[in-house]
Formats: sequence, structure tokens, C-alpha cells
Amino acid sequence: MLFSIFNLILYAVAGLLVNVLLLRFWMQAVRVRPPMSVAEFTFQLTDWLVKPLRRVIPGVAGYDWASLIGALLVTVVATLIGLQVWSGIAPDDVLVQSLLRLIQWAIYGLMFALVLEVIFSWVNPYAPLAPFVRTLNEPILRPLRRIIPLVGNVDLSVFVAFILLQIALTLVARFLFPGA
Repeated sequence: MLFSIFNLILYAVAGLLVNVLLLRFWMQAVRVRPPMSVAEFTFQLTDWLVKPLRRVIPGVAGYDWASLIGALLVTVVATLIGLQVWSGIAPDDVLVQSLLRLIQWAIYGLMFALVLEVIFSWVNPYAPLAPFVRTLNEPILRPLRRIIPLVGNVDLSVFVAFILLQIALTLVARFLFPGA
């Protein structure tokens, strides 16, 4: 039971840090300027890792590779610690497990952004964070909006994106936890 609690805390903290690192990468990839509060939170939480990595890993093609590699490093460390505590030994496929967990956390982050967009569209589409969230989701929703027509002036692309992300999450979980 104590190991389960430790793993819960470990993966919650690591998941938060990884998602903020992925947000930092995604903000630069989609070329969105975050609101000051989001930018301050993101940079203060991740600068300790991203700045040293930038000395070794430069940005190429306009992407912040240091943030993405930092997210992978945090995931590898969390996976190693979790496996060491849980089983006492580290398996040979730590990198594969880490990549799958990173993908899992990225999918959760995308799902969270989609839920935020739905909430903003229903409650207050003119909220200060609404354009930022809309811009973050646009690369995911744009291809779906080309295929899925509006139904009674309701955009179902978010619903379809959510289902597709849920399918991807199920597939990743199948590989991450093969016995489950």
C-alpha cells in the first residue's frame, strides 16, 4: 500500500512537470504567445531543466527540443524510480516504458486542453485564456473540422478528437500495462 501511495505521488509530480514541459514545447511549435500568468508559471517551473539542456540541445527548425528532451528525461527518471521502488530491479525496456508513459501524459494534456476549450465555449468564449487554449487546440481540430460538418451550428470536432485521443490512450495503456 505504501508503494502505491509513493508511486501515485511520484507520477503525479512527474506528470505535472512533464505536461508543463510539453506545454512549453507545444506553445513554441504552434507559435502562440501565452498569457503572462501561464508563461510565468511555465517558465519558472521548467527553466531549471530547459536552460542547461539548451546549451547541449539547440532549437532546430523553430522547435524547442530542449523542452521535449527534458520531458523525456523526467519521464525516464520517474519510470526508473517507480520501477526500482515497486520491483527492486529496472527492466531492460525502461526507454520504451518511458516513451509510452510520455505519450500517455501528452494525451492526457491534450484531453485537458480540449475540455478547457469546451468549457470556455459554453461558459465564457471571451475569457482571457480562451484564445490561447483555442490556438493550442487548433492543430488537432483543424483536420477534423475539414471532415466533420457543423451539426445545427454545433462543432462536433472536439467530441471526435476526444474519442480519438481516448482510443490512443487505450492503445498506449495496452502496451504500457500488458497484463491489465
